[in-house]
Amino acid sequence: MISFFRRFFASKVGLPLVLAFLALIAVAFAASDLSSTNFTGISGGDKLAVVGSRNIPLDELPVAANTELRGARQQNPTLTMPEFVAQGGLDAVIKQLIDRYAVGEYGRTHGLRAGDNLVNSEILKIPAFQGATGEFDQKTYEAALQNAGLSAQTFRRDLEDGLIEQQLLRSAIVSPQLPEKIARQYAALVLEKRKGAIALIPSSAFAPAGNPSEAQLAAWYKDNRTQFIRPERRTLRFAVISVENLKVDSAPTAAEIAARYKRDAALYAASEKRGITTFVVPTQDAAKSLAARISAGTPIEAAAREAGFTASRLEAQDRETLAGSTSFAFAQNAFKAARGAVIEPAQGTLGWYVARLDSIESTPARSLAQATPEITEALTAEKRAAAIADRVAEMEAEIDGGTALADVAKANGLNIETTPALLANGQAFGQPDLQIVPQLAQVLQTAFQMEESEPQLAPVEGDQFVIFEVAKIEEAAAPALAQVREDAIKGWKRAQGAILAKQATDRIVAKMRGGMSLEAALAAENKPGFEREVIDIERRQLLAQQQGRIAPPLVLLFSMAEGTTKSLEGPRNLGWYIVDLEEISTLPLDKEPELVTQTRQQLGASLAGEYRQQAVAAMRKELGVTRNEAGIATVRKQLVGDAAQ
Repeated sequence: MISFFRRFFASKVGLPLVLAFLALIAVAFAASDLSSTNFTGISGGDKLAVVGSRNIPLDELPVAANTELRGARQQNPTLTMPEFVAQGGLDAVIKQLIDRYAVGEYGRTHGLRAGDNLVNSEILKIPAFQGATGEFDQKTYEAALQNAGLSAQTFRRDLEDGLIEQQLLRSAIVSPQLPEKIARQYAALVLEKRKGAIALIPSSAFAPAGNPSEAQLAAWYKDNRTQFIRPERRTLRFAVISVENLKVDSAPTAAEIAARYKRDAALYAASEKRGITTFVVPTQDAAKSLAARISAGTPIEAAAREAGFTASRLEAQDRETLAGSTSFAFAQNAFKAARGAVIEPAQGTLGWYVARLDSIESTPARSLAQATPEITEALTAEKRAAAIADRVAEMEAEIDGGTALADVAKANGLNIETTPALLANGQAFGQPDLQIVPQLAQVLQTAFQMEESEPQLAPVEGDQFVIFEVAKIEEAAAPALAQVREDAIKGWKRAQGAILAKQATDRIVAKMRGGMSLEAALAAENKPGFEREVIDIERRQLLAQQQGRIAPPLVLLFSMAEGTTKSLEGPRNLGWYIVDLEEISTLPLDKEPELVTQTRQQLGASLAGEYRQQAVAAMRKELGVTRNEAGIATVRKQLVGDAAQ
């Protein structure tokens, strides 16, 4: 597709449109927590909405919105609340809250209940509430709810609503089957082919050459500050702690070496290992008969094979190990035999052992002097690890006791480093090519949940530790106009050009509806910079080529009636698209009969969600829902207001 489609994906306006189209096309293409925000002075009453006779507290909305934002940041760490709201996130949260209350209220109205005992049993099953013993822990439960900003009453009510929903809807949405006729209709969409053209009328072609006045620019920036919001940034101070950083006395004394030698005397005493080839027979008579044949010259492997057994070779083992794998009596016999001799048969758990002694490995005893290098190395490593663990524990205790990071670092000879302002994804703000140290990257998520000047110590890969603190927090906000003046001027020019681009688009569309071709209507404007591309593509080709990222003009093209022309506004005053659909054709479905089967299978899973939505919509209608739009507007303003001012 032409390059201007790709500009959608650099914007935050185009992406939601794409996602909306993908949600629609998923059917047609079946064959292929709380933040630091404080909410005060909420007006318009204390209700988000009234569902039937049940009130939804308005203060649940910011809690739910922040929880959803934290979840969204798993995919986009730099996402801000204003962006989340602009993309429809708050509206989705409001709908979820109303639906949740509606299902619970509907169930209670019709006599369904989820008693305290049932709710308690569900709470006991939740791993997040379990303590070190694996059992439910009341303190852990209370701490988890506090961290999530939930009261026990609200949490239990949500669980109760969820249990009622299971009673209401589980049987209704389980294993739905898509009728074949409907599946054929959707399968046919995959083979649909559309021909037409798409043009871009860019705002830049109509943008004024001169700059705005100070008053014009200030007024425009005030109304469009959200376009310039900078995500939250944090400056960190840190030090990496490794074995090289910490100077500890780990050299063992002569007394310690002697004590270790005495403790492990068995390791340094003379030892002997023996390797054998053996097999097991069920009776003593058979064992003696076969041992006699082997002693007479028959190879043990041949003797075993002829008797219906398989001989196995055991690597050299000491007496205790051999006794453990065979039997004590057999090990005793093995350590009496001469090299190459047949070992006297002895009984074990599985039967009687017939064996040949293959090898003898003798290790002489080592004196204290001979063992000292090995013992010294082991003791040094042990003492060093213990000393480092003690030192780290001491530093952690100092931090927990309120000692400043600089003081802890100075006392331990650590070098404190300071990062530039970092985004939640680890990039330095304004310096995308700058790489932070790998050890710090491993604690970045924690750092974005900490308060300023509250140092922490955390282990990282490579037997290292990081001691770090947040030196400065810069909240997500739009900067002063002076800091983004050039970008604001460009934005103002695009906005002015977008007005004229819309007028030109309306003229072009009117001419096309009067019978003029798109190419001629564009030429009649006599303006440079217009872009046009002919489109001739099947749905399945489109999705395969775009890898799931469908440009909104193409979304519109595949939702229009044949022979129509429509316009579509581009994001952030980019311009206007003109979409002209000339022809729709569909390949015969009979040529690809497997599409129907695939469609039924794949869309069957989607039906459950559709059935649930329809059922909940019916519940809302029966109960009646009254929204507090004034209160919602207040929360919306407070969610985005701090960042947009």
